[in-house]
Amino acid sequence: PLPPSLILSAIRNREEADRASWRKTMDKLPTLDLGLPVSGGRKPPRPAAPPGALAAASAGSRQPSVETLDSPTGSHVEWCKQLIAATISSQISGPLPTENLSRDYRALRDGNKLAQMEEAPLFPGEAIKAIVKDVMYICPFMGAVSGTLTVTDFKMYFKNVERDPPFILDVPLGVISRVEKIGVQSHGDNSAGIEIVCKDMRNLRLAYRQEEQSKLEIFETLTRYAFPLSHGLPLFAFSYKEKFPVNGWKVYDPIAEYKRQGLPNESWKITKINSTYEFCDTYPAIFVIPTSVKDDDLSKVAAFRAKGRIPVLSWIHPESQATITRCSQPLVGPNDKRCKEDEKYLQTIMDANAQSHKLIIFDARQNSVADTNKAKGGGYESESAYPNAELIFLEIHNIHVMRESLRKLKEIVYPTLDEARWLSNVDGTHWLEYIRMLLAGAVRIADKIESSKTSVVVHCSDGWDRTAQLTSLAMLMLDSYYRTIKGFEDLIEKEWISFGHRFAVRVGHGDDNHADADRSPIFLQFIDCVWQMTKQFPAAFEFNELFLITILDHLYSCLFGTFLYNSEQQRIKEEVHTKTVSLWSYINSQVDEFTNPFYVNYENHVLYPVASVSHLELWVNYYVRWNPRMRPQMPIHQNLKDLLAIRNELRKKVEELQREAATRSISSSERGSSPSHSATPVHTAV
Repeated sequence: PLPPSLILSAIRNREEADRASWRKTMDKLPTLDLGLPVSGGRKPPRPAAPPGALAAASAGSRQPSVETLDSPTGSHVEWCKQLIAATISSQISGPLPTENLSRDYRALRDGNKLAQMEEAPLFPGEAIKAIVKDVMYICPFMGAVSGTLTVTDFKMYFKNVERDPPFILDVPLGVISRVEKIGVQSHGDNSAGIEIVCKDMRNLRLAYRQEEQSKLEIFETLTRYAFPLSHGLPLFAFSYKEKFPVNGWKVYDPIAEYKRQGLPNESWKITKINSTYEFCDTYPAIFVIPTSVKDDDLSKVAAFRAKGRIPVLSWIHPESQATITRCSQPLVGPNDKRCKEDEKYLQTIMDANAQSHKLIIFDARQNSVADTNKAKGGGYESESAYPNAELIFLEIHNIHVMRESLRKLKEIVYPTLDEARWLSNVDGTHWLEYIRMLLAGAVRIADKIESSKTSVVVHCSDGWDRTAQLTSLAMLMLDSYYRTIKGFEDLIEKEWISFGHRFAVRVGHGDDNHADADRSPIFLQFIDCVWQMTKQFPAAFEFNELFLITILDHLYSCLFGTFLYNSEQQRIKEEVHTKTVSLWSYINSQVDEFTNPFYVNYENHVLYPVASVSHLELWVNYYVRWNPRMRPQMPIHQNLKDLLAIRNELRKKVEELQREAATRSISSSERGSSPSHSATPVHTAV
């Protein structure tokens, strides 16, 4: 593959000039709280590239225009656009200019015109529920901004048209955790207000004149549509009617995925014992179990495992046949209860791998917590009952500790940053330490499979939180397929969605109970771990950072049906596949937006990330993206798009040179040229 340095050299001169222009422009700009820029299209909000993307975005976009990016106004708008989540659709009404403007900039310019004509751009199926004028947005970065607030059944849309371009704040209601009435001081007659606490690391405050009844109703409207399930209303995903050229619901086919892994085989079979979800209501209809296990024994194993979540296969090594199986804790209890069928079942899993006469059981929990669970009827496998098994505790903390860690992280990143104590403050949240523990556990699992050729069983308490984190990360390290865009979508669908990670409970979709103790950022931690791996192996993943941020934004948005509900059974009951749109429909309809130009398919290469805090970093482009004072660090999104275009051009040139060289070689041979004068074949690949 062509080295990244060679690709980058093609845009280096332009980038250096843009950086100098950017520094000069930024010195002129006031600070600004960043809302979503206007989008004239109808496609769903997309998270922006990291802050530094502006440098590349401005390149090639300079035209004699009022909104030229060299002007303070143009740069200001582009800075907003690149930093904050937004989808720029190509379906803007009216003819598009043919001049050499970036697509994002054209959409932004046309979107500004559209915003001046209507209160809020609407998605297909979206309806306005309230419009209130003279509302004040109290921005933590630039003070109070007066404008019009529109509330739909999907979003909260605040607009100030007095600014040029208009100031826009576009917030999907799904990201709202709670809405509270507050008192507002020092704002004249605006003596009442609303504080909106969001799940995506920001808080918003609105103020209004207390005596006006119409403004009092905005609180009830916001509350009603931010938490539809608590008010007897459907989630917006069931109203969203966007049409995409790709059907994302067809991305994951369990039979096809198991076939890709070489299953079924003589040791493992695909079973449909759960086709009606009566065997285990949190497992998928189709899963893989040892061939020799009888249904009667399987039922006894299910009775001995929490929630009936028996050990099932997640991944099998194509050569050694070592496997990753997942399950819940055994119900040993304080009296050390045993189940001979369960013991035989795990022995069968070990025997299916002829390379090893040992089975490693990774218990994700802390040993002390597992002991507490045992006293309450749960527990773990004793090596006396499972003589060929080795039990290893990974000491990963529970969902409540992770929730508190994220709360502390939010406190230090929004709205202000303490530069003098930044590193110590991040350390005090323990967030990176918990990320390290997850990566370290997954590395140990992957290493047992790859190096020791030993099968592993992974569980926590119920097998749908830490278990999903560990199995999916280990599979990502072991199998290069999961590092492609399609493969990663399969991984999420399989290990998270189909195997019953409780998205509805952990995220709180449409539910006003913000204090629910079951809420926890388990899936966010997984995506953070993936991002850390992409930083350590920048050419090993087909997808870019924007892909990961988009997934997280729509984890909360309730625009798509992908992450709704807690289990496959519930999604079938609610007809999610027929009544909602898949997130993968949106992503796979514009794959180039989410593609890493440096990607190299390291097929059969196992990745072992360094699981040390010294090699990890806080994901600033996600956690701190709402703060406009975070200076650009490096061009990302637009730069990646430029690199993709350059890579394609270079590929074409290489192909032309290969054809030319081949033609010359044939011509020389026909003329009987001496070997010293014959053309040398080109063996270059991009």
